[in-house]
Amino acid sequence: MVSIDIAEEKLRRVLGEKARFRKHQWEAIDTIVNRKQKLLLVQKTGWGKSLVYFFSSFFLGQEKQGLTLLVSPLLSLMRNQLDMASRIGIRAETLNSSNPNQHSEIAQKIRTGQLDVLLVSPERLANQKFLSLVRGIEIQLLVVDEAHCISDWGHDFRPDYRRIVRIVRNLPAGCPVLATTATANDRVIEDIEEQLGPNLSTLRGSLSRGSLRLQNLEMEDAPKRMAWIAQTIPQLDGSGIVYCLTIATATRVAKWLRQNGIAAEAYHSQLASEIREQLEGKLLGNEVKVLVSTVALGMGFDKPDLGFVIHFQRPPSIVAYYQQIGRAGRSLDRAEIFLLSGNEDDDIAEYFIDHSFPDPRHLFQVLEATETEGGISFAELQERWNMKNSECKKCLTLLQVEGAVSHENARYFRTPNPWRPDTERWERVMEGKRRELEEMKRYVKHPGCLMEFITSSLNDPTSSPCGHCANCTGAFRSGQTDPLLEHQARQFLRREFVGIEPRKQFPVLLGGIQKRKIPVEMQAQPGYALGIYGDAGWGTKVKEGKYAQKQFGEELVEAVCDMINQKVLENGANPRLILSVPSLRRPELVPGFARKVSDKLGIPHLDCIQKKQDNPEQKTMQNSVLQFKNVWHAFSVNATFQGEDIILLDDLVDSRWTFTVITYQLKKKGAGQVFPIALSASWEGGNG
Repeated sequence: MVSIDIAEEKLRRVLGEKARFRKHQWEAIDTIVNRKQKLLLVQKTGWGKSLVYFFSSFFLGQEKQGLTLLVSPLLSLMRNQLDMASRIGIRAETLNSSNPNQHSEIAQKIRTGQLDVLLVSPERLANQKFLSLVRGIEIQLLVVDEAHCISDWGHDFRPDYRRIVRIVRNLPAGCPVLATTATANDRVIEDIEEQLGPNLSTLRGSLSRGSLRLQNLEMEDAPKRMAWIAQTIPQLDGSGIVYCLTIATATRVAKWLRQNGIAAEAYHSQLASEIREQLEGKLLGNEVKVLVSTVALGMGFDKPDLGFVIHFQRPPSIVAYYQQIGRAGRSLDRAEIFLLSGNEDDDIAEYFIDHSFPDPRHLFQVLEATETEGGISFAELQERWNMKNSECKKCLTLLQVEGAVSHENARYFRTPNPWRPDTERWERVMEGKRRELEEMKRYVKHPGCLMEFITSSLNDPTSSPCGHCANCTGAFRSGQTDPLLEHQARQFLRREFVGIEPRKQFPVLLGGIQKRKIPVEMQAQPGYALGIYGDAGWGTKVKEGKYAQKQFGEELVEAVCDMINQKVLENGANPRLILSVPSLRRPELVPGFARKVSDKLGIPHLDCIQKKQDNPEQKTMQNSVLQFKNVWHAFSVNATFQGEDIILLDDLVDSRWTFTVITYQLKKKGAGQVFPIALSASWEGGNG
């Protein structure tokens, strides 16, 4: 038995002589260490949930040698957890995709009992090598951090979290389980309790955060929001985070802030792990004023003196919003929290809700493909079925989690287990997410206490007016913006061109291709598009021109010529010809535009590319293999060249295979450098 006196003595040694347990911290440790029970801990962000599981691990380790397995959803969260473990005197390591060179050393520590806590992502639970490693190890405690992810109602549905349920069922009798979260409303708690099994007790505290000064501002226009943050951030104390819904938006906003003299960096899941770690360090050390981030910098990131959080776009739920604003004001009396919202927010949220689960039709297609003798590889799946890579991976993950498919030696096999999609449950989940989206929209316009709205939405029984938010005090920061700065933001968006990276490898071998790798001399040069199709810069003009006006106006001609001047001509290139990508559906749309660009730049337009067949539009092809096959035989070049450099113009770039294939053909006909230029790009980047 560990007494509270012993535990508090340890606490004082770690955190200082004045340290005391917060309400429920000792009760949680006692439940795990002395009573060996299952516990769901629902406490506000910054309350100290990590202290509970690390102290519990320490005291359990004094009883007998065993390992605490801590399932954690994000690398940034794991890094903070490792720092906390070190301060407490816990030997902790993590196995994840960012440290493969250390896996053997860590595995040896596990086998020889030199480790107290092992942190893994839920996806690691699907790794057979990992499961073999821990199969003979005594687990003294299972911790599920950010446990709302277990729940189908959670804001970050990850099928691999459902593997935890099976681990819980296979734990030895008397092994305690701790699940922690700050953002579980009643329906999430009920789902977690159901999945973690019987005899799960819950310790739930107040979720209100007295240091947060909440305010909402409705600014649908992106340039207005960009102007507002550029003029407001320098007035805010300390450093902070600006949250965006997509990677592309985060990247653009960070660049805009830097252009306005603000030390800002973009942070998202596509950055290398070491870069993300460096950026976290810069924010922790106040070397940057702001990180402009996606949800990748969220759960568990711990900077006690973070001074502000601004949402450039509205999150899809109160659950997600509370997680993100919870980064601020942990050791401060006051932290500024601003929620902006734009006209693009609903479309983004609806997209991610609609794609919460795979299409049942795709699931059956994947399942059918795995039934073949010898199984099927991922590349073969892509070639067989017209679905996106991400959709195919999602299907495979879900089917593996539910036991319908196994994975061995890079091939997927059908198991004997019967399986049917639980579409009724999926519909309930998506409907729940839509209700949460509507709740978030109501929050934006709520005239009463904003903190009370949030805590009530999270079913906090102690919810009451905070007395600190802008609605309670009447102390509103103005939403007015400098018209000149707003104009500059609009011009910035119109000059924030999208790069078109050349393809470097064919996805499959077809007639006439000897090697998958595209020789450098047959590749296109880096190209550019004016912006994202339909976005707040030029994207809306492109959309209107293509479908409403049936032609692209002079404003777009000027913009494309300006882009070619900046990105091609002023960089020393000397293109001698402009070529256009033809279409059988709209035969004059792009060639007509190309002739206007040709006249403006004084570079001849040559109509020498022919569309040979009315193949489906590239946007209907969902993966790289089929996109490539769709255009490989679709075009011919009826000219020869003497090494001339060429501008290749199209209205929309999606897969990049049209540019790649035509460039390959032009090079075979003697062309020099080929510069792809498009009016818009279809991609927006991920949300991670």
